Amino acid sequence: MARNPDETRFQLQRDRMLKAAAYCFNQKGYSGTSLKDVADILGLTDAALYYYVRNKEELVYLCYLRAADVGREAMQRAIAEGGLGFDQVQRYLRYHIEYMVGDRGPIAIMSEIPSLKPKHRDKVLELSRQHSLNFEAMLEGGISDGSIAACDVRMTGNAIMGSINWIPKWFHGDAAVAKRILDKFPAILSGGLPPSA
Repeated sequence: MARNPDETRFQLQRDRMLKAAAYCFNQKGYSGTSLKDVADILGLTDAALYYYVRNKEELVYLCYLRAADVGREAMQRAIAEGGLGFDQVQRYLRYHIEYMVGDRGPIAIMSEIPSLKPKHRDKVLELSRQHSLNFEAMLEGGISDGSIAACDVRMTGNAIMGSINWIPKWFHGDAAVAKRILDKFPAILSGGLPPSA
């Protein structure tokens, strides 16, 4: 079934808005970012943004939902391709990082969760918790199949996820740097996982 052109335009423009907002929030934080900052990047009036969001809090919330969607998509893709746990971990890392530093970026860092209203905060925290549990399950699968050494999956998962999630803070869109990140980070972050020979 063909998509409604108006709906497609709305989605594309909203995605542009969320990328611009993610960039602003990552650089200046919640309190340092205004809707005008986002509008200026997009070449829109402040009033035009209210077609897409009611206020700044909702904008942060939508940015965080988008970040969660990107991580979930990367993980589902890696799992669907099967293989040993270690192979899935490496693919997940590559896909997630590729989304962050490629055309899907910038992705918002979830550092302003306390600024959300309670129902939004609870939703984002639950999505984050579920993603962490899924990654821990991936690690446990690798331990079970022998491709990953026995480890504290909670601490290992937190260390790896923390490294990935902080990339948008210091990566600013340089294509050469993006290539180096993609070339190096999956191996760096997963290098200690396989059993010693």
